Amino acid sequence: MPSKLYPRLTLALLTALNVLNYVDRAVLFGVQPLIQKEFQVNDFQVGFLNSAFFISYLCAAPFVGLLGDKYARKKIVAIGIIIWSGFTLLSAITHTYNELLFRHIMVGVGEASYAVIAPTLIADSFPIQRRGRMLAVFNFAVPFGAALGIGLGSLMGVRLGWRAPFMVAGIPGFLLAVVLWLLPEPERGKTDSVTATEVRSTLPGLLRNGAFVTATLGLAMYTFALGGLQQWMPTFLSRVRHIPLGKAGLIFSAMTCIVAIIATLSGGWLGDMLLKRNHGAYYTLSGVAMLVGVPLMIVAIYMTGWPMYPAMCAAEFFLLLNTGPLNAAIVNSVSAQIRSTALAINVVVIHLLGDVPSPSIIGWVSDKAASLQKGFWVTFLAAALSGIILVYGSRYAPQLSDRKTAQRSTG
Repeated sequence: MPSKLYPRLTLALLTALNVLNYVDRAVLFGVQPLIQKEFQVNDFQVGFLNSAFFISYLCAAPFVGLLGDKYARKKIVAIGIIIWSGFTLLSAITHTYNELLFRHIMVGVGEASYAVIAPTLIADSFPIQRRGRMLAVFNFAVPFGAALGIGLGSLMGVRLGWRAPFMVAGIPGFLLAVVLWLLPEPERGKTDSVTATEVRSTLPGLLRNGAFVTATLGLAMYTFALGGLQQWMPTFLSRVRHIPLGKAGLIFSAMTCIVAIIATLSGGWLGDMLLKRNHGAYYTLSGVAMLVGVPLMIVAIYMTGWPMYPAMCAAEFFLLLNTGPLNAAIVNSVSAQIRSTALAINVVVIHLLGDVPSPSIIGWVSDKAASLQKGFWVTFLAAALSGIILVYGSRYAPQLSDRKTAQRSTG
């Protein structure tokens, strides 16, 4: 196979795996009412399933990051895929809440290897001028896969029971892991064009790396908002808007799939285009999109009738527009030699401050206030804070001249 096809095949394979990754995570959101009915658990307990997943995910991520900077990355990723797929299949024999909780914990360990290392493989496969678009393709799987998972869970859950969609989501991972193992690994740092200063190329320097810190904190608040909304929206449509669960999951899934493709790919293209004129474009575009999305989120939650649906689509569009640019900003903020470890730190921070607490907090507010709508207000505040941090962070973005100089020096 010609070597020029490897980057495209690697991107396609990692994107497919990322879709599966988020399908597996989001199946829970489409079957939550069924699980609550069988195990007799409250909103906080079902929200804690996702929180527990991320706790184990965060504990594993730093170790995976250190390994990824020293050893063959594709093998680490493939082993992680096999772990998460295997425990997903074991949902067939899950019959208590504690067993389901353990299943989520072990899947988090497997998925940590993927989230930390996969973006570094893409970064080493494509030059900086194309990373916004390439990471947009990779990361469109976040909302797209989550939407598919919700739809799969809702449709199969009401017909075959809540365990069935988990089992279906687990099978393809084994096959794709084998293909990934057989592909060549891109040379570490080959396409990197960020100047290797002490701030960008050492772990102690990360605390003084404004580009990395602001992008990470902005993404953390974005993750808080998006994670909470994704988990609770099907339940909101069913409980508050009185839409049957299967239909609610299907509607939310279909809207998110369509909007995810349009928004993430548009954001990646727009970010790369604006980067030619402004070195802080990834940050500014992401921040402005978040700030525009906040009032649209509020309208979508409080709107009733058919106007609710276009309002939801508009809110999702602006939330998802920053997916490619923001992830490219994080990758570009550090040098190749510490990128896996830096991304591990990023993963820990964004989830520890983001979708680890948000589902449980939303559930807690919902229980206390007897209103899921009031629970969503914490996501509105987080989204606004994300926008402010990212707009401010544009001043720390790597200078365009640094990239050009690095490109000339590497040929």
